[in-house]
Parts: sequence; structure tokens; C-alpha cells
Amino acid sequence: MANFVKTFVQICNYLQDPQLVARFQNFCGVKGTFPDKSTTPDSGGSEPDRPGLRKRVQQSAQSSDAGVGNGAAGDGPIPQVNGTLVDDTAEPDGSSSSSSAAADSETTIAKPLRRNSLTGDTGQEFLIHNKFLFYLFTFGTELGNEMFFIAFFPFLFWNIDALVSRRLIVVWAWNLFVGQSTKDMIRWSRPASPPVVKVEVFYNSEYSMPSTHAMTGTALPFCLFMLTYGRWQYPFLLGFCVALSWSVLVCVSRVYMGMHSVLEVISGFLYALLVLAFFQPILGKIDNYYMMGHYAPLVIVLSHVSFGLVAFSLDSWSTSRGDTAQALGTGAGAALASHVNYQLGMLLDPPLSSLPLTLPSLSISLVLRSLLRFFIGVAVILVTRMVMKALTIPFLCRLFGLPTDDVRRARQHMKVELPYRYIVYSVVGFSCVCFVPLLFRVLALA
Repeated sequence: MANFVKTFVQICNYLQDPQLVARFQNFCGVKGTFPDKSTTPDSGGSEPDRPGLRKRVQQSAQSSDAGVGNGAAGDGPIPQVNGTLVDDTAEPDGSSSSSSAAADSETTIAKPLRRNSLTGDTGQEFLIHNKFLFYLFTFGTELGNEMFFIAFFPFLFWNIDALVSRRLIVVWAWNLFVGQSTKDMIRWSRPASPPVVKVEVFYNSEYSMPSTHAMTGTALPFCLFMLTYGRWQYPFLLGFCVALSWSVLVCVSRVYMGMHSVLEVISGFLYALLVLAFFQPILGKIDNYYMMGHYAPLVIVLSHVSFGLVAFSLDSWSTSRGDTAQALGTGAGAALASHVNYQLGMLLDPPLSSLPLTLPSLSISLVLRSLLRFFIGVAVILVTRMVMKALTIPFLCRLFGLPTDDVRRARQHMKVELPYRYIVYSVVGFSCVCFVPLLFRVLALA
């Protein structure tokens, strides 16, 4: 037993090592512009003998000129040869990479993706030697970001299956809550850079264990498969392969982005399966109670707000706090809208006798109608979000006596950020599930 535990710890240490992430990035054609010198823990280097148990460095203490760990700020610009961006740093064997980069017309320079206006993280440029993998994993990581959810859930609700979308939102919201809360309890830092290249810096202020991208990227496709197989007609193998491919793409993309170690991604994948195993037998009961329960509105509000407040015990500000409130707020708004829809008889699910459902034959009118619903609906949601943000933040600042001239600083106060996220995204969730379908009826698009 002792040998098993020792071997298990060694495997975990190996999977948590940032050098493993750096080697994978190098294999995929990502190369940082690090200074040619060895690093020490004091200078932000890796700690191979203590993987995963490092104290998070406060992002606010880092100047924007220093970037977010992709090298020193004093690095000179990458030279160009005949218009091709070239890296003239030394290769591991001591040879210069300038000639090979010059010969490689695919080599380009890039800045970190999704800079966060609240943290001020800007990162530092790096080299991309494989554009296909860069775009593939950028797409993969976007499958776990806000704009994808704003497009995915509404399209599924308005055009395909409202029941599946409702239940999927429940799993998504609580899955994200569990993942973010676990991050803030374990408090592992992001992979050290160097050696890791930060291809993305938006979530760099968060803790990293487990990967919530891996959790949502696993929970969503497998829950979608779980909810639709048997309800819709399609081959089991097709649905399983799509879910698995979706999950693997998101998980691997987080290592590619330099945001997570291999261990954190594997943990996120397994954690999501555990969350799904918990929800699978009760998800239908939760959905039915949200729609038909006499005290459902009160239970929805109290559960989504109280669990969120319990989770926010951070030692410092992090984007995870707002993301958790955002998910719980969206879930609360969608659940309240489901209750209103059912009570008013506005949205009825197809009877059990009509199952399994089949996709209708594609036609120009069907496609145009679906696209019209999608674009009008998403436009309404985005306008709703923009208006609610513009109204809520100044109101909360005045309410709590905070200056309104620095929105970034104001949003880092818990008493502003939490009600702002809950209010704005509960209204967005309610609009998606109740108001927009009502608008479709008025416009004869239902």
C-alpha cells in the first residue's frame, strides 16, 4: 500500500510539472521569447520539486510592462527576415533558430489571447510555428468561454429542444460553481512561466486546480448526449464520439494555452463525470420542480444566492468569483423563467408519445427561420446585458459610496461585483428563456 501511494504521488508530481506543459507547447509549435538564462523560484521560475503547491503570486504586484510570465520585459523585438517574423533565441542544442524560422513561412508572432481589462494582464508575444494547431486549440478553448454559452444555450432552446437546454443550464451552472469553489479551496497556482508560455492570460489571476474549462468542456457534451440519446433518433456511437471529441479538444486546449497542467485537466475531466453522476438521477426532478413547485421561485433565489455567498472566501480578488456568480445568476434567471413559462402555459414540452424526436427535413425556409430567431434573440440578449451593465454598476457604486470613475476598481469590490453579476445575468437568463420566446410569438417566428 505504501508503494502504491508513493507511486501515485510521483505520477501526480510528474503530471503537475510545468516542464511537461512546456514540452507539449513546444511539440505543438509554440515558442516563448524568454531571456536566455536559467530561472530560479525567486524570479518566477518553476519549482520542479514542489509541483502544484506553490503560493499564487499576486497579479496586481506585477507591472504591466513585465507581462504575465512570457519572458522579461526588456526582451528586444523579434527580427523580421523578408517579412517573416523570426526568433533568434538559441535552440537547446546551442544552434540559432533564426535560419530555421526564416525558412518556415508559417512562423508568426502573436500576443496572448483574451486580455482581461479587470486584471490589466497583457502578457508578452510568442512565436507560433503551427497555425493549424493554434486555431484549432483557440476554437477549443472558446468552447468554454462566455460568448460560446451566449450563443449555444439560446440556439438549443429556441431552435432544437427547450427541455434539453433548460436541464443543461442547470448542470452547467452548478458544475461551474463546484469547480470554481474547489479551485479557491485548493489554491494551486497556474503553471509557472517560464518555462510555460502563456498563450492566454484572461484567467491568469485565478487558481487552477481543477480546470473548470475541462469540467464544462466535459459536463456539457456528455450531459447533452445523456439528455438527447433516446429522446432523439441518432446512433449511439455518433453521439458518444462527438461528446468525447468535444471534451478532449477543450481539455487539451487548456494545456496548449499554458493555463493548466496535465494533472489539473485530468482532474477537471474526472470531476465533471462525478458531477454528472450526481445529477443524472435527479435532473428531471429538479427541472420539474423549477417549473411546477409552488415555492420554486423562493427556493431558486435562495439556493443560487446563498451557495454563491458561501463559496466566496478568497484571500484576494480573482475572476473566478465573478464567473461563479455569473453562472449562478444565469441559472437562477433561466429557472425563474421556466417557472413563469409553465404557469402561463407559454412553453409546453412535446408529449412522451411523440418520442423519439426526429430532426425535420432541411429546407430554405426552416434554415432562414432558425437563423432569424437566433440572430434576433442573441441581439436582444446582448443589448439586455449591455443596458443592465450600464445601469447596475453606477447604481451599486453610488449605493455603497464608491467612485464611479474607475469601473475596473469598483468591480473588484465584492459588494459591487456579486450583486452586479447576479442582477445582470439573472436578467439575461430570464430574457433568453421567457422574454425572447414571447417576442418570437409577437413577430410570428415561434
